[in-house]
Amino acid sequence: MFKPINEILAESPIAFGTSGARGLVSDFSDDVCAAFTQSFIRCMQQDFAFSKVAIGIDNRPSSQKIAAACMGLLKVMGLKVDYYGVLPTPALAFKALNDKVPAIMVTGSHIPFDRNGLKFYRPDGEISKKDEQAIVSVSEALLNFNPEFEEQSTEAEELYMQRYLSVFPSDLLQGKRIGIYEHSSAGRDLYYKVFEALGADVLRLERTTHFVPIDTEAVSESDQLKARQWSEQFEFDAIFTTDGDGDRPLVADEKGNWLRGDTLGILTARELGISALAVPVSSSTAIELSGFFAKVVRTKIGSPYVIEAFSKLDNEASYAGFEANGGFLLGSSISYAGQSLLGLPTRDALLPALAVFAAAKNQTISTLVLGLPKRFTASDRLQDVSAASSHSFIQTVMEDPSSFVKQLALSSEVEKLDTTDGLRLELASGDIIHLRPSGNAPELRCYVDTDDASRTYAILRKAMDCLLANQ
Repeated sequence: MFKPINEILAESPIAFGTSGARGLVSDFSDDVCAAFTQSFIRCMQQDFAFSKVAIGIDNRPSSQKIAAACMGLLKVMGLKVDYYGVLPTPALAFKALNDKVPAIMVTGSHIPFDRNGLKFYRPDGEISKKDEQAIVSVSEALLNFNPEFEEQSTEAEELYMQRYLSVFPSDLLQGKRIGIYEHSSAGRDLYYKVFEALGADVLRLERTTHFVPIDTEAVSESDQLKARQWSEQFEFDAIFTTDGDGDRPLVADEKGNWLRGDTLGILTARELGISALAVPVSSSTAIELSGFFAKVVRTKIGSPYVIEAFSKLDNEASYAGFEANGGFLLGSSISYAGQSLLGLPTRDALLPALAVFAAAKNQTISTLVLGLPKRFTASDRLQDVSAASSHSFIQTVMEDPSSFVKQLALSSEVEKLDTTDGLRLELASGDIIHLRPSGNAPELRCYVDTDDASRTYAILRKAMDCLLANQ
């Protein structure tokens, strides 16, 4: 007799975070992968009728093995598998939404290669926190299965490319030179085709055979230097890259400066004519200060919370969301350039890049950025910090926030504490310092938001030194 699924999942270190179930590769046993798959399908069968499931993977060395366990279990359940191989997460999500079927994406996104994850999609979009609880509560026995692979299809990536090629004009990037930092991104064989089809002169850069964990919220110094050097060497109008699974973008201006994800989000939403936004509490206060949007709702960090907040925006003409990591979620269908663009309520890396390129068609990206309110946001992370240690440190700061502020050599008083997600300190000076344990990895993150770039980075450096000294 096989174990009940909820017992298998309760005993496993694999757990849901801000976006999917994640953990060490060594903990993704075939039984755990199958248990997540079986329970997900049982939950979906309660509300939807379907005969097949879509599956995709990223370029991590462990992703194929995990996918094989999922596919083997699905076959035992009598379901057909549409396997799309390596592709961006939003491409898989869009195909599943189009076919009205569930989907499973095997990816750990930006976290290190010794970890991986599973992202789940309902036939009508990304799962909710309520769905996550239901998945880990299924009590039936795990079915007997054998891992196996299905034949790969390219239909999902073709549909995803057509989504944008049918909306943006074919001369959008005419005369523009764009670099694509490919590394191990799941969309590296797709992005250049889209940009070239829209008229760009594309140069593909630094493709790797090993997995590169690009974190779009904490861009490494080496990647910052690369972008500036590439821009100077090749005279790019822009540089584009994504995290591992292609749902979080990085766009650099013509000088090789990577744009913050929330800066990219503001410019994207404005170009698309979005009237209302749902954004995490960590995103820049420039959103409200810009005056571009009729309504802004702040949420906890994580795409499920942003999507949940869309229900509060149903009466708005158009609505979307984005995160500090750059992922853009189009909540409602919109009209753009005389064409209809269907909503895609999951993080997407390609739409914000194309929208900003469109906004910068007759000017530079840096000029666009200069037109935004002068708020400067930066973030960093302290790695290998357990969740318990992070929560303990944050509790200490919460009990005596003034002491923490003094450690940063700041004289301003703390005006407000916001515990929406982690601890956000709003100072009388207008400076904001936000501490938060990562929901996906053993990391303690720090976000700083001020009206001066050098001040933002100075406070961030002091805050990271303080975090390190207290571990």
